[in-house]
Amino acid sequence: MLSSPPRRRQRVLLLGATGTIGLATAAALMVRGHEVVCFLRPRPNGDLLPHQRAVLKDATLRWGDPGDPISLRQQGIAGETFDAVVSCMASRTGLPEDAWRIDHDAHLTLLEASKEAGITHFVLLSALCVQKPRLAFQHAKLAFEKKLIESGLGYSIVRPTAFFKSLSGQWARVKKGKPFLIFGDGRLTACKPISDADLGHFMASCLEDPDRQNGLFPIGGPGPAITPLEQGQALFNALGLQPRFKKVPVGLMDFLIGVLSGVGKVWPAAAAKAELARIGRYYATESMLVWDAHRHRYDAQATPSYGTQTLFDAYTKWGQGDGPPALGDHAVF
Repeated sequence: MLSSPPRRRQRVLLLGATGTIGLATAAALMVRGHEVVCFLRPRPNGDLLPHQRAVLKDATLRWGDPGDPISLRQQGIAGETFDAVVSCMASRTGLPEDAWRIDHDAHLTLLEASKEAGITHFVLLSALCVQKPRLAFQHAKLAFEKKLIESGLGYSIVRPTAFFKSLSGQWARVKKGKPFLIFGDGRLTACKPISDADLGHFMASCLEDPDRQNGLFPIGGPGPAITPLEQGQALFNALGLQPRFKKVPVGLMDFLIGVLSGVGKVWPAAAAKAELARIGRYYATESMLVWDAHRHRYDAQATPSYGTQTLFDAYTKWGQGDGPPALGDHAVF
């Protein structure tokens, strides 16, 4: 068990609780004895999914628009006292308009409302990829990080590496007998994936551990860094299949981005597809490890490890069951 009894019970306002990391964070906070109030965006079907209801059954649920200052203050904070706010909100697509609206503007609204309400600690789920920003959502996250650091509130900015969910996108195609796609030789990048549960516990621990406050905290899962080639081999092993790989040249993505960007000047939908292709190219060519700016390289040894669950353990479990969780809105990653 990663958790330990908290120094004191805290009252926490949690945003983004229906996402995979937000749900795991909610569970970890409650296991540690904290009181959790979740401020949720209304769902199209008007209800939570069964697994979300099960995890959040002991939390207080409130509904509204986190990007609307009035809704956040009246329906979310509701004039009550909170010790901390924890945000796992993130843009669903990574497209510029969505990114700046959620990753920056909605968080800035949350920060201002938190200060007014006397909240003293803000825990933010960010992303490790902001250390080399090239995409709109990375710049939006960085811009808010800066404002949070300068706000005067206590803060914990958590920058995780790759999630298990984001590394399961090829499960279905491999299970159907198709090859695992790799860029270059499959060793262009590496990461230290972290599970939802382990990351949720790390997020919750920021409320209690002074060493995880007032700083930036890159975090990966246990074990050594792994390449896409190693991920593919483990996936085939979990499914009991003979490994088959198909190499995709990075230049093909560059060509696609160029074409879509050109068409996007007259067709907005193509511009959006071009941005999604840029996001895909970024993750195909950049490691999710701590970047050593002095040596101009990624450093696996400098990337902290946390938790007990490895990606390969998850692959084995999924191979014995119904497979990975649905990708949903995050399939692009």
